[in-house]
Amino acid sequence: RLVLRALVPPLAYSYISLVGATSRIRWEGMEHVAAVEAGGKPYIYAFWHQRQVLFTYTHRGKDAGVLVSRSKDGDLIAETMRLSRIPAIRGSSSRGAAQASRELLEALARGRCAGITPDGPKGPARKVKAGAIYLAQKSGCPILPIANASSRVLVFERSWDRFMVPLPFGRVCVHHAPPFFVLPGDDPKAKAAEREGILDRITREADLMAGGQRTP
Repeated sequence: RLVLRALVPPLAYSYISLVGATSRIRWEGMEHVAAVEAGGKPYIYAFWHQRQVLFTYTHRGKDAGVLVSRSKDGDLIAETMRLSRIPAIRGSSSRGAAQASRELLEALARGRCAGITPDGPKGPARKVKAGAIYLAQKSGCPILPIANASSRVLVFERSWDRFMVPLPFGRVCVHHAPPFFVLPGDDPKAKAAEREGILDRITREADLMAGGQRTP
């Protein structure tokens, strides 16, 4: 079993490399990336847990500390990310939350971007948790909502978020929304609901542009 688990990250890395190499990738909203980078501050990528696999290809080498749960599955994800040259920060809402928050805030303070799945690691699906809003409010850094879609995907119907794995030879869309700010006096619940709406919208739009699986 240990040998099999050791094989998972390099196989996953090789597989997503094949997917990326055989897919036609369309980038939308890159002006929002340019605008937030022109501001000179780091930012926080936010994307639904369901769509995380494709980002390990499209964002290889990106200097962003991405939050990954402290679980056995998280170990495999973190190692796959390491192979993809994407740093992992370990923790979740249930395990290591305080330490992970500190590390994310420190990364942002040093000028490094961060990445979070605000509904992960166990859901509910497409519901923004308080920690994601706290991170933006405390750091003063903008959130950059991002989504992806592929015309050819394998959907794990029994997983809590209907987790998606893209298949080779598809049409892919990577879609960004304008930067999203959480000010010190903002109501966290209201901002969470607002961001949920933004992420759902760009996810639906990415699905339509890719011409494949549509978000319910």
